[in-house]
Amino acid sequence: MSQKFQKMNLLNLKKQPTWVFWLFGTLIGLLVLFYAAIFLITVVPANPNFSDGSGYKVKIQPKSGLNSIAMQMQDQGLAVNPVAFHISARALFVGSRLKPGTYLFPLDAGLGKILLQMARGDRVRESVSIIPGMTIWQVRALIDAHPALNHQTRSMSSRELLAQLHLTYPSLEGAFFPDTYVFDPDEMDLMIYQRAAQAMQKQLLSAWSEKTASSPLKTPYELLILASIIEKETGRASDRNLIAAVFLNRLKLGMKLQTDPSVIYGIGPKFDGNLRKTDLTRNSPYNTYMHKGLPPTPISMPSKESLLAAVTPSNSKALFFVAKGDGSSHFSATLSEHEAAVDQYQRKKSLQNSPH
Repeated sequence: MSQKFQKMNLLNLKKQPTWVFWLFGTLIGLLVLFYAAIFLITVVPANPNFSDGSGYKVKIQPKSGLNSIAMQMQDQGLAVNPVAFHISARALFVGSRLKPGTYLFPLDAGLGKILLQMARGDRVRESVSIIPGMTIWQVRALIDAHPALNHQTRSMSSRELLAQLHLTYPSLEGAFFPDTYVFDPDEMDLMIYQRAAQAMQKQLLSAWSEKTASSPLKTPYELLILASIIEKETGRASDRNLIAAVFLNRLKLGMKLQTDPSVIYGIGPKFDGNLRKTDLTRNSPYNTYMHKGLPPTPISMPSKESLLAAVTPSNSKALFFVAKGDGSSHFSATLSEHEAAVDQYQRKKSLQNSPH
């Protein structure tokens, strides 16, 4: 039965007029020519438009439709016809998939190639990294110096930037979460600050939800302050929760925190790397050798690990710690034990290294 049906189909095809085959072949040929033209007719200039010379840079604004994208390309030097652009995008089934951003198109590329590149989102991307422990003046210098950012905040004071970010903190210190932030070239630097501030708020509130009732910390901002101190005091990650325990134990007992990084922060960017005895007796709100409790603001940008350590400290009665010289610390519960550890790890080492 099936063989008979196949024979009938073959006979019907043979009976078709010649012009039907000619028309079908012509349509196939036109389609091949059309798609070939999309890829072979160049729309990108042969010469680069920036110093690198590796391609032709074009920026497409967010929320742009096909006609708008075509006009933006025209304005930036591409030989794009809006009608041809619209038809080609639809023919390649990418009309709704074109992504905004900054692109580096190959020189002499055809329309089809750049349409597929935009559909993939193969854009030029830049990044800036806020490192845990950075201070606000280091973060601002980092962002101010980034050549790919549009610098909107350079002339803003801390108070003005706080207002732009809708933060009610007394300082920008500690407000930005350490991470790598990827962005399109020429993005406003305010957007980086907004993203970093939102990320810190998210991490801070998440850590705050882990706090126990016995913690002496009264507000999320106090948690941020303590975490910033833990960040600066931690030489080895495995000591982080023990360091948190020391400071929390001291806060509970009303002892002074006596942490060098807060004193150094009070000195500011002019600190030369050498903390002197006179610095420990200089009155400053950040001098935790003179004043009890937490300093008035954070002293750095704390990591997620330091935020969590501040609410999940080790179960320890330690009140003191001293650097051992290898990045780790020795922890002590009593002053006498601490003095012995200082003799072992610092005083004797200092005598050994002193000139004879």
